[in-house]
Amino acid sequence: MLVHLSIHNYALIGSLELAPGPGMNIITGETGAGKSILLGALGLILGERADSQSLKDRSKKCIIEGKFNLDKYDLEPLFHRLDLDYSEESIFRREVTAEGKSRAFINDTPVTLQVLKEIGSRLVDVHSQHETLLLNHAYFQVMLLDLYAGNESLFNKYTSAWTEHRKLSSELIKCEEEEMRSAREKDYLEFQFSELDEAQLLEGEQEKHESELSSLEHADGIRKAVNAVSEALAGSDKNILTTLSQAKNTLAPFIKFNKKAGEISNRLQSALLELKDVNQELDSVLSDLDINPDRKTALEERLDLLYRLQQKHRVNTAGELNALREELAKKLEGITSLGEQIIRIRKNLEASFTSLEDIASKLRESRMKAVKTLENEILAILEALAIPNASFVIDIRKLNVPGMFGTEEVRFLFSANRGMDPKELGKVASGGELSRLMLALKSVIARLSSLPTIIFDEIDSGVSGMIAGKVAGIMEKMGEKMQVITITHLPQVASKGSTHFLVYKKEKGRLSETYIRELSKDERIKEVAKMLSAGEPSKAAISNAKELLDKNG
Repeated sequence: MLVHLSIHNYALIGSLELAPGPGMNIITGETGAGKSILLGALGLILGERADSQSLKDRSKKCIIEGKFNLDKYDLEPLFHRLDLDYSEESIFRREVTAEGKSRAFINDTPVTLQVLKEIGSRLVDVHSQHETLLLNHAYFQVMLLDLYAGNESLFNKYTSAWTEHRKLSSELIKCEEEEMRSAREKDYLEFQFSELDEAQLLEGEQEKHESELSSLEHADGIRKAVNAVSEALAGSDKNILTTLSQAKNTLAPFIKFNKKAGEISNRLQSALLELKDVNQELDSVLSDLDINPDRKTALEERLDLLYRLQQKHRVNTAGELNALREELAKKLEGITSLGEQIIRIRKNLEASFTSLEDIASKLRESRMKAVKTLENEILAILEALAIPNASFVIDIRKLNVPGMFGTEEVRFLFSANRGMDPKELGKVASGGELSRLMLALKSVIARLSSLPTIIFDEIDSGVSGMIAGKVAGIMEKMGEKMQVITITHLPQVASKGSTHFLVYKKEKGRLSETYIRELSKDERIKEVAKMLSAGEPSKAAISNAKELLDKNG
């Protein structure tokens, strides 16, 4: 429960301390004094978003700090899951700067707003006079029924199964759409792959074929040139080889007498050997030119295929074409595996649906068992709240397909008057009736959920007299199980609390500032008397206030 709240530099508050106790705590004050500002500040340490415009003095930070006693609420596992140090007395702090920057801490450890909100939702339930709109929300109605039926574990299983089923359904739709797209292009992909696969392309073959074809295209010229060179080297009467041989022989007798003549003779011998080798290579060139006449045609056809495929696929080499062939093979393989994947997903989806329906059936059965008991308990509370002829019906209808909350729709139907058929809440109830219905539902939630603290912000709006006393009695009873903090304008409610705080404003120059203080017994009598009177309390009002407070202990 909340044991201490300090607020600094927020809205009309310069500095304020509040220490609510166990049981029922009352907060009263004039309209506009700043009672709801307290809830706004508390909301910041429960994870609500901050607004830098709410700073009272923009030269300073806004700091809100709340101390909570967490003993007996089984929150230690949640703290450990969120990697936070647990303490039976934990401090939640929020800081907001004029630039709009916000920081949050739990026991001095920085946390995100999401973490703050997750833990805060387990600590405090804030009910405002406008929250009766929640009554029409499907989630609120299902949540209350499941809470009453003890379905938390079962509903969590259903939510997980429903989420998994939705995920598999989405995957199946995606795969089937992909399969349809793939089927349309499969034939084209197969044609492209076959064309490249049948070509049996080899790395580097293009350059090799281009060189060979170029040689064949110039074969006649090459043959003539080779023959001419061969003739010069060895074919004519005075060929080069014979001439060199004769020159070498002419020097031979004198090489022993002249060193340089010997060197020249050696060089002539080397030249002679080199030219003989050249002459033999010329024969090799001629033999290479002597090929099958169809070779040139085959080369031209092969190169034409290479050029056409390269142009078609916008690449430059046979290697790139082979890479494309491998890519096409993978795409075709993917199309095949896509069909296998669809079969697998369908099988999993069928199993998922069977599991979902099994959990949903158990959830529905549990809900149906709880309906009548919950209806009777709410009706009993409404009778205590002076709506004796109320009708409250929990209508459960089967859905065509499983929904987020189950395979049925849960609707709360209500009528405050005898003879009127119960209808959806937004169509039949006045503001005061809705407030009392919401209080009845909240009292059930409070009993079942073991929340440490519940705060009512003028939930008694629209009621008065005897009914106000009934409302106060319900809240007082709730205070036996949990901490209740109630903002009220009604003396019947204000007289019920074990602790009473007054919110008031003081003028400081041109500025107003909000304060709060706990009232003593005499101050409380005067405050309740003022609530009973139109103006300054009379002796009768003071006497009536004493009687109310004495009656309520």
